Amino acid sequence: MQLSNYLFFTTTCEQALNFYTACGLGEMTDVLRYGADGMPVRNEAMRGRIMHAKFEGPGILFFASDNDDAEPMRGSAHILQMNDQGLTEQIFSRLAQGGRVTTPLGIQPWGDYYGKLTDQFGVQWMLNCSTKAA
Repeated sequence: MQLSNYLFFTTTCEQALNFYTACGLGEMTDVLRYGADGMPVRNEAMRGRIMHAKFEGPGILFFASDNDDAEPMRGSAHILQMNDQGLTEQIFSRLAQGGRVTTPLGIQPWGDYYGKLTDQFGVQWMLNCSTKAA
């Protein structure tokens, strides 16, 4: 058994996944589009948009799609458990472009280097880098 997140966008799934690729998180490894290869289209405005995508990178797996009836992102966040403070800063900075930082990166009361943000697509991200020696 494995738990993976599934992100629903209204019409910006492809832009979001391309952004996450540019941030260095991974890439789309599988994609189905509305109206392509026999896939149904219930709303013509959705033709060509992402019906289902798999996104993978080192230690990362989630799924995403465009849905014209999607609700706004809320109440959930991706958490990246990191072990390299420099890489944590780099990915945090990239994800924050066009978004909103809600907790700046810094050493937290529990001792780890942590920050939280909402990206330009409304997805919440938490990056936690352990400062304890393994």
